[in-house]
Amino acid sequence: MSFLYEQLPLAVQLRDDATFENFYAGGNGLAVNEISRQLQNGEPYIFLCGPSGSGRSHLLQAACHHADQQGHASVYLPLEELSHYPPEELFAGLAALPLVCLDNISQVLGDSRWEEALFHLFNQMREAGNCLLIAADKAVADLAISMPDLASRLGWGAFYQLKPLDDEQRIAVLKLRAERRGVELNDEVAQYIYKRCQRDMDALLKTLAQLDRASLQERRKLTIPFVKEALHW
Repeated sequence: MSFLYEQLPLAVQLRDDATFENFYAGGNGLAVNEISRQLQNGEPYIFLCGPSGSGRSHLLQAACHHADQQGHASVYLPLEELSHYPPEELFAGLAALPLVCLDNISQVLGDSRWEEALFHLFNQMREAGNCLLIAADKAVADLAISMPDLASRLGWGAFYQLKPLDDEQRIAVLKLRAERRGVELNDEVAQYIYKRCQRDMDALLKTLAQLDRASLQERRKLTIPFVKEALHW
């Protein structure tokens, strides 16, 4: 099972739907296949980068779900949510876990305490033979890293740059997730939701979840009139 800290916020917990099977690769198919393969083969370090909406967080959580299925402990840490914690305490003992996923590391870079803790965690995990999976919005060379040794370490290993989804691909994701929920979502309604909603995937999927709950409660299909009513549009 995933390693969870009781004192940490809900954001640390994995989303149930953030799996490899639920990931719409779009133009990232090769990268996703390679990440999955390298995790299977015990790659010690993988770095993902890509803009918001490219699926970084989904893939890190999917890696943890995959580890769970294999009976291995793992942890997912979104550092933008945890930057106020002492890094030495947050990282204590993590090197013993088969998989550690650190999301949005750019949020803590430039802080000497965090950079030193990241440097030591990297070295400890490598010595232990465990896997460290890191994601950021930029490539390592473009990150604001103050510690040269950390910059050097983060440049090791496998590197993948994720491309953001275009409008058509985001709509395809919306329809795929609706299908996985057992919700009938036709093209016309999907287009309507997409045009009215914020166009990042988190907002779209939260809207879909809200509509799914409303349709179950009202026992109604997703039509444009129902969507307008349920979302007060």
